[in-house]
Amino acid sequence: MGPYRADLVETYWRWEQDPALLVGYGRQAPESLEARTEGMAHQLRGENIRFTVYDLTSGNPVPSGVATLLPDHSVRTAEYVIMLAPEARGRGLGTEATRLALDYAFHITNLRMVWLKVLAPNAAGVRAYQKAGFRTAGTLREAGYWLGQVCDEIVMDALATDRTGPSVIVPLLPE
Repeated sequence: MGPYRADLVETYWRWEQDPALLVGYGRQAPESLEARTEGMAHQLRGENIRFTVYDLTSGNPVPSGVATLLPDHSVRTAEYVIMLAPEARGRGLGTEATRLALDYAFHITNLRMVWLKVLAPNAAGVRAYQKAGFRTAGTLREAGYWLGQVCDEIVMDALATDRTGPSVIVPLLPE
């Protein structure tokens, strides 16, 4: 993972046009590249924590997605959102990026809880979030749409106190 980058706005915009992403939580109407570029300027000035996800399997870092933490500092929590390029899906990259985002959230930003919503029919997404450390917290009945049909939204959370497994951040800190 690395910084969110203005020079990748066209790449991010291309990913956001992918029908598989639109079925989930993407925009339901096309957005022009010009509008996306204007939105990027606002995002770069905002308080949200955004990362570019990179695929390192080829040896060279290839931009492959965006991971975002939307913090509520007053209660030390954040909503989590991830978007992966079509070619990056199904290879565990989303799970690893989510683990890294949680590591950052709990060890750098000092959040106590990170939560997300995922549409119930998105079984691959639910599995990836579970592998990364999220647990189901509840269900919002008939709160979403999947392929034109009403569906439930699953609310998942990850607590700093439940965090297990290795951290990439903790070993970097002096003792």
